[in-house]
Amino acid sequence: MEDLRELREEPTDPQAQQEIINSIEEVYFSNDSFDIVKYELERLPPVLSLQELEEYRDKLKQQQAAVSKKVADLILEKQPAYVQELERVTSLQSGLQLAAVICTNGRRHLNIAKEGFTQTSLGLLANQRKRQLLIGLLKSLRTIKTLQRTDVRLSEMLEEEDYPGAIQLCLECQQAASTFKHYSCISELNSKLQDTLEQIEEQLDVALSKICKNFDISHYTKVQQAYRLLGKTQTAMDQLHMHFTQAIHNTVFQVVLGYVELCAGNTDTKFQKLQYKDLCTHITSDSYIPCLADLCKALWEVMLSYYRTMQWHGSHEQEEEEAAGSSVSDGSNVMGTEENTFDRSYVKKKLEHGLSRIWQDVQLKVKTYLLGTDLSNFKYDDFIFVLDVISRLMQVGEEFCGSKSEVLQESIRKQSVNYFKTYHRTRLEELRMFLENETWELCPVKSSFSILQLHEFKFLEQSRSPSVSPSKQAASAIPPAVTLFQQYCSGGNPFEIQADSKDDETEDVLASNGYESDEQEKSAYQEYDSDSDVPEELKRDYVDEQTGDVPVKSVSRETLRSRKRSDYNLNKVNAPILTNTTLNVIRLVGKYMQMMNILKPIAFDVIHFMSQLFDYYLYAVYTFFGRNDTFESTGLGLSSSRLRTTLNRIQESLIDLEVSADATGTLTAAEERKEKVPSPHLSHLVVLTSGNSLYGLAERVVATESLVFLAEQFEFLQPHLDAVMPAAKKPFLQQFYSQTVSTASELRKPVYWIVAAKAIDYEQTLLLMANVKWDVKEIMSQHNIYVDALLKEFEEFNRRLNEVSKRVRVPLPVSNILWEHCIRLANRTLVEGYANVKKCSNEGRALMQLDFQQFLMKLEKLTDIRPIPDKEFVETYIKAYYLTENDMERWIKEHREYSTKQLTNLVNVCLGSHINKKARQKLLAAIDDMDRPKR
Repeated sequence: MEDLRELREEPTDPQAQQEIINSIEEVYFSNDSFDIVKYELERLPPVLSLQELEEYRDKLKQQQAAVSKKVADLILEKQPAYVQELERVTSLQSGLQLAAVICTNGRRHLNIAKEGFTQTSLGLLANQRKRQLLIGLLKSLRTIKTLQRTDVRLSEMLEEEDYPGAIQLCLECQQAASTFKHYSCISELNSKLQDTLEQIEEQLDVALSKICKNFDISHYTKVQQAYRLLGKTQTAMDQLHMHFTQAIHNTVFQVVLGYVELCAGNTDTKFQKLQYKDLCTHITSDSYIPCLADLCKALWEVMLSYYRTMQWHGSHEQEEEEAAGSSVSDGSNVMGTEENTFDRSYVKKKLEHGLSRIWQDVQLKVKTYLLGTDLSNFKYDDFIFVLDVISRLMQVGEEFCGSKSEVLQESIRKQSVNYFKTYHRTRLEELRMFLENETWELCPVKSSFSILQLHEFKFLEQSRSPSVSPSKQAASAIPPAVTLFQQYCSGGNPFEIQADSKDDETEDVLASNGYESDEQEKSAYQEYDSDSDVPEELKRDYVDEQTGDVPVKSVSRETLRSRKRSDYNLNKVNAPILTNTTLNVIRLVGKYMQMMNILKPIAFDVIHFMSQLFDYYLYAVYTFFGRNDTFESTGLGLSSSRLRTTLNRIQESLIDLEVSADATGTLTAAEERKEKVPSPHLSHLVVLTSGNSLYGLAERVVATESLVFLAEQFEFLQPHLDAVMPAAKKPFLQQFYSQTVSTASELRKPVYWIVAAKAIDYEQTLLLMANVKWDVKEIMSQHNIYVDALLKEFEEFNRRLNEVSKRVRVPLPVSNILWEHCIRLANRTLVEGYANVKKCSNEGRALMQLDFQQFLMKLEKLTDIRPIPDKEFVETYIKAYYLTENDMERWIKEHREYSTKQLTNLVNVCLGSHINKKARQKLLAAIDDMDRPKR
């Protein structure tokens, strides 16, 4: 060690020292720990040399010394830094000791604070927090308890029918339940609330169905509010329509079932299992009408409920639109407003569409009922009642949805045509029976008589008001603008009134036998002065005295006296001339028109049948009083071509001439015959062969004038018939009036011609004329006796005519026709007498003129007819005697009204006076040429 210290202490060259250090082996500088001794020993050579060892030892010592010297130098070099760092460490040690003291003190103080303040305060806060949690829990538990008890309150509200409140409560409960869904008990409650809500919806649906039969505003308002809370307004509408459809079915089924079971008694038939269509076939005739009325009443209630439902939605829609407008102006809830608008639009369209659907259901149900029974054997009044009810129902349909009720019209048309054919056939047979038993006596009626006074025509006055159906009711006080729904909205039923429809059927007939109070009229028709002479049926059934019409004032004596003498009723006002049969026909026409007025689709059939009534009456009058082939061939045009055509048409289409024909004809022929009626036969009580009665003139007057009166009534009814006649069939109606009705007065000519032909003895006149000598040589101043005889016949005719007029008023047209016929026949008789003359001179022709002028002068005192008919016919023939040959030929060609015999005689008598034989041959040839086309 000393050696090393010496080596260290020896000053050395730093460079040399560095070289020594550099010569140190690298292994001594490694960080790995290794055994140096072992390392050096292992380096020793195999043969050791002390010197080498010592040298090597010295070398190592030098190297150690150099390293030690280098380390010592480095230490000395870093000594200040070491001192400085040591001071810092000492300072750090002091700081750490101070920090340890501070921490100790802090901990001590914290322990004091913990014990004195923190633990107590935080305990209070924790307790407060726990308290708040427990209060929330208590509130939740109370809510849960309330929710658990909600079902009781919901049941109470449903019993009170407070559906909106119940739904509101249920929805609030559901919302509350969703808030507490983390509680296990709430999940069960939520399910229960959902079930309750569904139960409420079911009860709401039941409540909605009640609306269909008895609409209640407050009830319906609650139901709609409830559906709105549920957000199911559209669903409610769909359900409502389904309920209405169901209500219609159930209502009609229950009504019909009630009547069927009532009439069936204790039978075991299970009617409830039958289909409605089959059930309708079990309705008896007696229960048919009351059942129909009840059916319509019940259906009316359903339709009225629908009408009031629409009214409710209309008024609430307006309120909602106003509310929506205000909310939009505030800018709030625009989406909700749009949704409400959509709902309102849907509801409105659904309700409007439902109108026709519901009416269609009603029609089909009533149609099934109508066609379920054969009405052809019903009484007329009962059938009219059915038509009246259906007509009222169709009026309801038109007001309900503007429908023309095609289904109802078609079904009632089928029943009506079926019924009417049977009814009309029976009435025609009755009319034939009436006509064959008619004695053509006057049925005395008041001078103010009008067919509108008859019960059958009352509907004409009522039908003028569009708000009143043709039912027999007094509803004239109701303004025309009021519909049935408005009229009966608050109560009542339009089909209730039908029960009183027969109250006005009593008619007080012939209060004073058809006479007014005037003394002159009391003396007329003496045979009718006693009420006992008037049949009770006539009193009851023919003239209405309940109308309140003031009778027409009696005609004054001055007026009566001033009338023309040719009206042979100076002691009776111009009361209508008609018979019981005429009134029967008029009543039938009224009944037919009632049916037609109620059911316009069968208007053509009814008018066609009405025309047959008139046709048959016309044909009967002609057959009884106007047919006489002897006088048809006179060529006087007694029957106009129009009248002949009409009579032929009636005979071909209506009269069954093959009464005793066998039944081997074809089916078609049998069907055609079924539509026809046998020709009527005049009652044996009517005598037309007595000269004292002017060959039944009284009966003829009553017959023809009753026909004319009937025609006048048809003319009066034409506008009513024209109004209901289909446009395509109007030509039939026009033809009926122009070809048939207007020919009624034309029948007078052939009827009264027969009287005129027999009333005066024309043959006696011809015989007296044959005894007159016409080839006198001087002008005579005295007329021949045949003129006086003929005038006496006319005076006798006038007397008998006066006698007849005491029984029956002879109207002026009738007396004029009678006088005209008689004068025409007399004048033709005169011409025929002049044509029988073998020899005649100019003085003889002058005598003819004298006779004729005498006849005319006396005749004009008997009659007011001017000019005298056929006056020129006689005068022209007499004057033709003086014509020259050429004039005679032209005259013959121009005057075809004379017979061949009359013309031939004229030529022959003129022969020798101023016509030679050659001219005669020429004229006779001309006459023959004229006659040939006739043959």
